[in-house]
Amino acid sequence: MTFRHELAQQLRVDSVRAGDAAGSGHPTSSMSAADLLAAMLDGHLRLDFERPDNPRNDHLIFSKGHASPLLYSCFKAAGAIDDAELLTFRKFGSRLEGHPTPALPWVDVATGSLGQGLPIGVGLALTGKQLDQLPYRVWVVCGDSEMAEGSIWEAFEHAAHANLDNLVAIVDVNRLGQTGETMHGWDVQSYVDRARATGWHAIDIDGHDPEQVEAALSEAESHSGGPTVIVARTKKGKGVTAVEDLTGKHGKPLPDAAEAIEELGGARDLRVTVSKPDSGELTQAFRVEGADLPRYEVGEEVATRKAYGQTLRAVGSRRGDVVAMDGEVSNSTHSEQFREGHPERYFEMYIAEQQMIAAAVGMQVRGWRPFASTFAAFLTRAYDFIRMAAVSRADLCLMGSHAGVAIGEDGPSQMALEDLAALRAVHGSTVLYPCDANQTAKLLEPMADRPGISYLRTSRGGHPVIYGPDEEFEIGGSKVVRDGNDVTLVGAGVTLHEAVRAADLLAEEGIRARVIDLYSIKPVDTATLRAAAEQTSGLVTAEDHWPEGGLGDTVLAALAESGTMAPVHKLAVPAMPGSGKPAELLRQAAIDAEAIAEAARRLVRQPSMA
Repeated sequence: MTFRHELAQQLRVDSVRAGDAAGSGHPTSSMSAADLLAAMLDGHLRLDFERPDNPRNDHLIFSKGHASPLLYSCFKAAGAIDDAELLTFRKFGSRLEGHPTPALPWVDVATGSLGQGLPIGVGLALTGKQLDQLPYRVWVVCGDSEMAEGSIWEAFEHAAHANLDNLVAIVDVNRLGQTGETMHGWDVQSYVDRARATGWHAIDIDGHDPEQVEAALSEAESHSGGPTVIVARTKKGKGVTAVEDLTGKHGKPLPDAAEAIEELGGARDLRVTVSKPDSGELTQAFRVEGADLPRYEVGEEVATRKAYGQTLRAVGSRRGDVVAMDGEVSNSTHSEQFREGHPERYFEMYIAEQQMIAAAVGMQVRGWRPFASTFAAFLTRAYDFIRMAAVSRADLCLMGSHAGVAIGEDGPSQMALEDLAALRAVHGSTVLYPCDANQTAKLLEPMADRPGISYLRTSRGGHPVIYGPDEEFEIGGSKVVRDGNDVTLVGAGVTLHEAVRAADLLAEEGIRARVIDLYSIKPVDTATLRAAAEQTSGLVTAEDHWPEGGLGDTVLAALAESGTMAPVHKLAVPAMPGSGKPAELLRQAAIDAEAIAEAARRLVRQPSMA
């Protein structure tokens, strides 16, 4: 028996042992790809396990993250973890979670939500080619079930378009999914044909034939001009009669681990010396010339989306680590400003929002700070990627433009009315909603320094600048733009301007309204809200968003958590809007100045809660 055969058997045995120790897991999905990974470890992967931050390391992504027992068994074979840690698989406090996460230094991103690993691999390969300009390779292990995901084909399209010959996908075609046979079963040619149609170099092999596996990996490494996919026909549960190529065995430990281990030839303790990358040049650094942030005159009408683009270009001139990407709407989001100033750090991702977010996740792995922009409504197409980015402990910035009914004539398909709720719900996220150009400009650079997922909501239409260019805005803060002790009006973005107008209407009647610009939705300025609740008769919140989960619910949660009792009248978009002028739609939704003023009058007139 060759070393690679014995190593593959060890990977199978250790996958069985890990699943048995945990009482759960996916050993059969791991066993099918063991021959592929044994060959990759022994001569093809270049990764310094002692220096996981080495910029020249290859990257290994398990897109089929449920096969984590195989990945962890590889780490053991490489000497990165010991056997005792392997057997902590899925146990409370273990680094070896059910699906891989960056709790382990050799894991770049969290996987397990199928269809994400390959798009993220595209982002890393783009980084290697255009940003780092280093010769590392990105290896992505995919399952055949996830080939039904649209995000996989967004990745295939973009990788071929960008000629990513530093990207190798290995598709483990073991025929069986969770509940039965996959869509294409062992029709390997169907995968090959579609891959070639998108422009990939495709190799089909028997994934259990050592000579074919070695030849395919060598061919993938030598191929230039575009990405390579190895489509490997395998058997799920390979090597153990009780589970091999049988349905109903997915996601379960083997029924008799000891018998299975004996059938696989017993436990082994082999070590493989994984090649380290060659020494050489460090990561490419982009020179920056510096720039002042844009300054806007009070009273000038400027759309916050335009201020975003102009400021992002300036931030790119101040920081060489900032990169930008867009979903083919850069002339609307104004990220084209960044492209014009820094074309070498701009990436057009086309109408493929999942691939766009995945690329951002891949780029931040290598320390770049991506800003990804599109219409806020279209970010919902990539919401699972955003959710998983948080699991990956990713640091990236998102901008969603054209939010709310205030976009006007385009109608409800283009109106983001759930984005604040969605992004608030992401673990560790930051959610910002500026009302004017200077506020937008001042918030962008702090976003670039902030850990986690940061989201900036911008507006389509122009609104008057109300803050001077030297005003400062802290993430987690707010601004009291009008003082008063009768009632409090809380708005952000578009509705902040409506709240100011409402305060003017109320002032004519002798009602002094306090107006709070709650530009930081998360984290929120609880102290200012609490003071307003204690010092006025109540709060009216107004938002260009559905009633659920947005600004109003933020205010309610903040007051509840601080133990503050106060009446809150929440105004939000109550029904499905149509097309119309922005003013007409704001009026229909009862979130314009007149509606805010009327809600405030009712609060002032009602008896005190005290």
